[in-house]
This record gives sequence, C-alpha cells and structure tokens, in this order.
Amino acid sequence: MKRTSVLLAGVAVALFLICGAVLAQAQPSKAVGPPDRYIVVLKKGVSDPGQAARGMARRYGLGVGFVYGHALKGFSATVPDGRLEKVRTDERVDYVERDGTMSAVGQILPWGVNRVDADTSSTRAGNGSGAVSNVHAYVIDTGIDGTHSDLRVESHVNFTDEANNKDCNGHGTHVAGTLAAKDNASDVVGVAPGAPLVSVKVLGRANDVAGTSLCGYTGSISAILAGINWVTANAQKPAVANLSFTGPSSPETEPVDEAVRKSAASGILYSVAAGNDGKLACNYSPADAGRTNSDGAWKKNNGIVTTAATIRRKKNDPPTVKNNSEWPESNYGACVDLWAPGASILSTKLGGGTKTMSGTSMASPHVGGGGALYLRSHTSASPSSVEAALKGAAWRPGTKSKDGRTILLENVDPF
Repeated sequence: MKRTSVLLAGVAVALFLICGAVLAQAQPSKAVGPPDRYIVVLKKGVSDPGQAARGMARRYGLGVGFVYGHALKGFSATVPDGRLEKVRTDERVDYVERDGTMSAVGQILPWGVNRVDADTSSTRAGNGSGAVSNVHAYVIDTGIDGTHSDLRVESHVNFTDEANNKDCNGHGTHVAGTLAAKDNASDVVGVAPGAPLVSVKVLGRANDVAGTSLCGYTGSISAILAGINWVTANAQKPAVANLSFTGPSSPETEPVDEAVRKSAASGILYSVAAGNDGKLACNYSPADAGRTNSDGAWKKNNGIVTTAATIRRKKNDPPTVKNNSEWPESNYGACVDLWAPGASILSTKLGGGTKTMSGTSMASPHVGGGGALYLRSHTSASPSSVEAALKGAAWRPGTKSKDGRTILLENVDPF
C-alpha cells in the first residue's frame, strides 16, 4: 500500500521510552507451577553455571532442571522443604524466584502486510519475486507447523515437558506466517517473505480440571528462559526473535526481562507483544524489558521493540471507529515503542491453509518482519540501530493511544 507524498512527509522518528514482545500475544497467567520449583539466578562472578548447579544440588538436595549460561547465569530446580533459605543465602546466588507460567493469547485478523507497506518494500511482498534469505527469524512460541507449505522452517527445538516437538496449538504457526510466509501462489505472504524460520517451542500443553492433556499455549518461566538462552547461544546472525506471550510483571518474571535484555545486547532484535488486557504494558513482562534494574528508567533503542495493535475500520463500523486506531484490548503506555496491525489478521494455519486471529501477538511479528527486511540490506546493523530505523520510518496516521500519545504505525516501505 504505497502512501502519498503527504503521508510520507509526515513520517517521524519515534521518541518513545522503551520497555521491553501477548505475550505479545500472549497473555498472562500467574505463577501456577509446582510450589517447590524455582529459578536460581547466579552472581556475575560465577564462571560455570553447570558446575554451580551440580554443587548446590549435592549440598541442598536440589533437583536441577534447565541450566542457563548465555542469556543469564543460573538454573531451574526443585527445592526441598526447608532448604529454600539456604539456597537464597548461598554465596554464589544473586536471587531466587518461584517458577511460574506465561501464556499465548488467542487472537483474530491479515490486511496488515499491506498496511505496513511490505508490498512496496524491497521484496515487493505479494508479487512473487522477492525473498529474505539471509536473516533468520526465531519464533519463541508454541512451535511452528513445519509441514506448512507456505513456511520455510529450518529447524525445531523443544523446551516443554511434552515429547512432541510440533505446534499443537497454532499460535506459533500463525505468528510465523505474518513474519515470513513465502511469496508464492498460495495462502498468504509475510512482511519478510520466505525468511528462514527456527521454531523455539516453550509453550505447550495444559491440563483441564479433569487432568486431561489439552493442546494449550502455556509454558513455565523456566522453559521460556531455556528458549531465550538457546537463541542467545545459537542464533545465526543477522537475526530477529519474536515473543508473542506475556505475564503480569512480578519478581518471578524479572529473570525473563533480564534474559531478553542480555539476548538483545548480544546482537538479536526482539519484537515483543504489548499484551491484550487494555492496560499499561509496563505492568507486563517481557513487554517491560526495557526497564533497567537499577533505577526503573526506560532505555531508548535497546533492541527490544514492544508493539501495540491497531485496527482497520470496517464498512459497517460506527463513525466513531477510526481507521488505524488502537485495538481496544491492546495494552498501551510508555513501554510501547511502535504500533502495527493486530485485528483480524490472516495468516498461516496449523495443518495448512489460513485463518484470522487478533491481538498484539499478531502485531508483534509485523515488526519482527520489518526488522528482518532492514537487516536484509544492513547485515551488520545492531539491534538498537534496527529499532531506531523502524521508528524513523514509522508514520503518524492521526490517531491516538489510550493515554493520548500519538500512534506511530510501522512502515517498511523504505526497507
């Protein structure tokens, strides 16, 4: 969708304070993991987290789960009754938080690729000619359907409790399509057409009240940390990562924020969903990952782009509904960096074909795709530079967020 010169002249650099991907889509849940499961974050001076975990396991009788050595130093573990305070006061430990869960949020919606002008970008998305082949996209979610003909899935890794290393929910597959569906004659096209995708499964099955295993979109914080840790250690750069999940900010979620910040600092652009509760995004993790630990201030352009969702006015909508206005359920506030289409987005469906979903989970991969487009021709750009470029290319449609701020809508036409 090519904009007029008048609109292009109005493009401005976003001066938002950052926090920093619903879960981007993703929605919240409180810590509901077993009461004896914890995340142990080690001090910076600890050189070998695995060795520390083994030593503490012997000393305190811990059951060690994941070990983290890249996005942050630490491990997950079950802690026997009466031993928690001893673990907290161990000289190697920085802090300990209970393991909890985060969840992907259901959505609806797909005119977004056109609205952000991917069709007039360097790949001319939709004309069957362009592709992004040199930027890897890591979808940290419920997995991706590797059999979908419209997605270029290169590999899968699984950090959930279930053995099935596939998307059983569809959320991650839908996110992947908006980001990078192939530009071919079938289904849909993504913002960064054909970009190689890596499925990082951290959200999986859930149990109903009867104990029956259901295909869900919930994951433990320990599994989410393992996924971010793996991406930090193994990402083939240039790279972008998408987080379409979230949970209420709390001491339990601070390790997630810390891991995202360190992973972005390692050279990976993160697109993060603002959340779907119609509340302040700064009260949700990892949408608040741009907040520093020391003074609570926001960092500008730290390579973590928190994205709110916009809507497209429909024919029968009342006059009060404005085109490119904020989706009513979208979170908002100082932690939001950009806005992107998130209502009724058409994208790839689990098992083949397409479906529509709505939410900030759908908005976030538009920005991840935009980052991949920029990196396609600026392969050595830092995540902070990519974020600055995305904000600089954004345009002002004349609508405002719930807090009165002017909406800056993603525009990838220059890329």
